[in-house]
Amino acid sequence: MSFAEQLATATRADRDYLLAAPAIAEALAGRITLARYLAFLSQAFQHVRHTVPLLMAAGSRLPVRLQWLQRGMIHYLEEEVGHDEWILADIAAAGGDATRIPDALPHPATDALVAYVYDTVQRRNPVGIFGMVHVLEGTSVALALAAADRIQATLGLPDAAFTYLRSHGKLDQEHVLDLQGILGKLTDPADHAAIVQCARVLFRLYGDMFRGLDEVVVPMAATARRTA
Repeated sequence: MSFAEQLATATRADRDYLLAAPAIAEALAGRITLARYLAFLSQAFQHVRHTVPLLMAAGSRLPVRLQWLQRGMIHYLEEEVGHDEWILADIAAAGGDATRIPDALPHPATDALVAYVYDTVQRRNPVGIFGMVHVLEGTSVALALAAADRIQATLGLPDAAFTYLRSHGKLDQEHVLDLQGILGKLTDPADHAAIVQCARVLFRLYGDMFRGLDEVVVPMAATARRTA
């Protein structure tokens, strides 16, 4: 069994926890509100804005034996630049006040998700960041394109409000293949353990983020102008 297969097996229960989040099932069933979609985008921004800094930090901490990973990290990093800006544009296109998002505090689950990956990279094993890639990219491939179509049909929003979901869903198909190639070259049991542990925790925290979306309020742009 390849390590990629071992990773999928070891994290299956945690992945199921994420996918059982009511917000995901309701979105795919066409029962989503604009407020919840905006809440999702706001939290996506809060973790996506850290992808590039995390990759930079992980790349700078790789041991000599794993220097070959830097090329793959640089490639991935270059493709992730600007995705947080896509999300802000989507929020604006959906009628939300995107100017409020960068300074807003993330939901505690989103905050914990980001903090855990930083801790993994800085204090534990930087290779553990591929656990994050497994969770976020794999989930995107499985759900993003279908969710975008269903949400758009439900809310009647323009294509411009789905740049992140649609572009990320297609791009992440390539990233998943890249990840499988990287995982196939990693042989150290300690690296395997770090990736599995990070993935397990992130599936849980990502699931908690989805379960907390109704606690997140994104102001509408028109409302913000009237009260300014």
